[in-house]
Amino acid sequence: MTKNIKDLIGVALIGLIIVFLIHIYIALFIPVSPTGEWKEVVIQKGMNFREITSLLKKEGMVRDGFTFDVLGRTFGITKKVRAGYYSISPSMPMIEILKTLKKGMIIEYSLTIPEGLTIEDIADAIEKPGLSRREDFISITKDRGFIKSIGFDADSLEGYLFPDTYLLPKGVTSQEIAERMINRFREVITDEIGNRAKEMGFTMGEVITLASIIEREAQVDSERAIVSAVYHNRLRKGMLLQADPTAIYGKKRLNEKITKKDLQNKSPYNTYRITGLPPGPIANPGLKSIKAALHPADVDYLFFVSKNDGTHHFSRTAVEHNEAVLRYQKEKVAKR
Repeated sequence: MTKNIKDLIGVALIGLIIVFLIHIYIALFIPVSPTGEWKEVVIQKGMNFREITSLLKKEGMVRDGFTFDVLGRTFGITKKVRAGYYSISPSMPMIEILKTLKKGMIIEYSLTIPEGLTIEDIADAIEKPGLSRREDFISITKDRGFIKSIGFDADSLEGYLFPDTYLLPKGVTSQEIAERMINRFREVITDEIGNRAKEMGFTMGEVITLASIIEREAQVDSERAIVSAVYHNRLRKGMLLQADPTAIYGKKRLNEKITKKDLQNKSPYNTYRITGLPPGPIANPGLKSIKAALHPADVDYLFFVSKNDGTHHFSRTAVEHNEAVLRYQKEKVAKR
């Protein structure tokens, strides 16, 4: 082979390499359209990378399916794509789309569930951003078959949907949300908590039930253990708990005004009519109230009444309690 032919071949190879590099550069860094609209692209569970590539090409997100597929395999993301809803635009360079897929950057919602909500309240919070239909969530959390399948012996999951901030993907089901909250509950309920419950002679269901009442009654952290002590003292003496929130559970929302008529409700949860704890939780308590239920303050109070500022006046006798009730009722009227 003559030197000229070798030179020509060398030049041709260099040319091909340059063309290839330009092609790769365009594929990786030049978007299909600088002004393309954003779309929600749904990657289903079980999709292989070739199917994902075809979907993105069909949606107009990549211009060269073959190159995208090859680069995806080169970057090692072909078996690591997280299923879900992705927000992608043809104005994104291919390299950014590949990074989005590799990082699993699906559309997610941050949902904060405060302490003391009921199943119905949580269902409202879930429905608001469009994560799940309210009725679907309520239905699954009261489905005895589902409840039994996850290891609970209860009529509903009230009390066991742990309050926390959850990052939930778009398309998540009501069952998946409930499972996430139950799994968080199980993470929080440590062996230490379980052992303390046994030591006190309480089942975990009884602990959560008492904690739910404490959660609804105590508005400041410093009073949780004292409120707990009042109920423990009443239980020991065989007194009615007379916890106002129990009177309206299942009748009204727990943040609604409680009337004297409500206190006479013929409900199995109404502790103005039943002895001991109600048959189950009346809300979903947080860790502070659960710990308060297990570690009551060392006090002998039997009564408390709201001071109209989020705190309570605690009393040892009915006489002292009735005097406090009259005092704070007068103060409340005077402030109107």
